[in-house]
Amino acid sequence: MNFLNLIRWKNLVMIALVQLLIKYALLEPFGVQTSLDIFGITLLISATLCIAAAGNIINDVYDVETDFVNKPDRIIIGTFVSEKTAYNLFIIFNVIGVGIGYYVSYLVGKNAFFSLFVIISVLLYVYASYLKQTLVIGNVVISILVALSLIIVGIFELLPSITSLNRLTQLTLFKIIFDYALFAFSINLLREIAKDIEDINGDYKAGMNTLPIAIGKSRATNVLFVLSILCLLFIVYYVIDSLYKNQIAVLYFLIFVIGPLLYTCIKIFSAKSKKDFHHISNVLKLVMLFGMFSLLLYKYVLL
Repeated sequence: MNFLNLIRWKNLVMIALVQLLIKYALLEPFGVQTSLDIFGITLLISATLCIAAAGNIINDVYDVETDFVNKPDRIIIGTFVSEKTAYNLFIIFNVIGVGIGYYVSYLVGKNAFFSLFVIISVLLYVYASYLKQTLVIGNVVISILVALSLIIVGIFELLPSITSLNRLTQLTLFKIIFDYALFAFSINLLREIAKDIEDINGDYKAGMNTLPIAIGKSRATNVLFVLSILCLLFIVYYVIDSLYKNQIAVLYFLIFVIGPLLYTCIKIFSAKSKKDFHHISNVLKLVMLFGMFSLLLYKYVLL
């Protein structure tokens, strides 16, 4: 169980689920030309999960000092798993993930796509070792990487299969994937800032320069509130612009995405304690999950 917690198995399950939803709830129902069969999509998911697991491991290695203050009851490195073993696991998962990524790139006839896995692997290491300690940049980078876990399905499934005849359809579906990636980026950025506010004490003792440390907890909370409002307005606009003809889709977004996000905005406005920001982070995770589940509605929206 400690190993599963080390690789953040719940987050990995969510990544795999979202990638499967893109494949089988968004792309397959419309009979669009895709590049990966069941074996291929399984390999793509495996490569993504291995690299993500490696990133989670190295993140824990560099977070030991802050975790002693922020999460003393959930420390794995040095307690259940040695630092040396963690580094070895980080290397093993990366090698496997990048290796599978190369093979998937070969399968779709786009060897250059292999560079995506290398770039993601390197960025996860740089994030954990350096960028996480920097003002806002770390939050943005990790949120981009979360968005890439969605976009990469569109890159491997749609782009290699584009022809002059299907270009419009392929690009339309790729745009939908991109919109969901933008949603994932936005919600994850909010979560990252909320977690930074929650972990301000441990981060300060570790000499980190996160947003709440740089500008103060109160100002950082105000920034989080404004960004949450902007995100809410963006989602409302998307529903009005793209989904207004389908009552079921509109109702789903109102109940499971817009409602909880509005609740989050209200909670942020009054949040003070570590417990408050932990609750906000958890609600945002649910917003992300329910947002991704809305992919199941697209066969009714577009058909």
